[in-house]
Amino acid sequence: MGDTTMWWVLAGVLVALELLTGTFYLLMLSLGAVAAALAALAGYGLNTQLVAAAMVGGLGAVLLGQWRKRQTTTPQEVQDQHLDLGATVQVDAWDAHDSAQVKHRGAAWTAVLAPGQTATPGVYRIQAIAGNRLVLEKI
Repeated sequence: MGDTTMWWVLAGVLVALELLTGTFYLLMLSLGAVAAALAALAGYGLNTQLVAAAMVGGLGAVLLGQWRKRQTTTPQEVQDQHLDLGATVQVDAWDAHDSAQVKHRGAAWTAVLAPGQTATPGVYRIQAIAGNRLVLEKI
């Protein structure tokens, strides 16, 4: 079996592994194997094939990692997109742990105080949502 065939088989195996795992990094490495197969087809030696595989596969993986890093959102960005932020709720009473049960959108929610707030009954604004709790600030 020639070098070209071995590189094509390796590229196929990497694509199959990528389909099983769902990571695009293996797809980038398979592109490196394709580049090495093309170098072998062009008649270059094993050293050139290895360099082509490393350059294309490595560069692809690095570029994919940079792209994915830019695509991820921070928790604050997710929080900023939440439609309930800024809505108001009525707090009738706070318990000993500075939490309360409030009605919001027809459902009962557990509410907690934002840092620096005092527990008094009244109208509060939803400052943030922490898990399934509303973080409230006094209006």
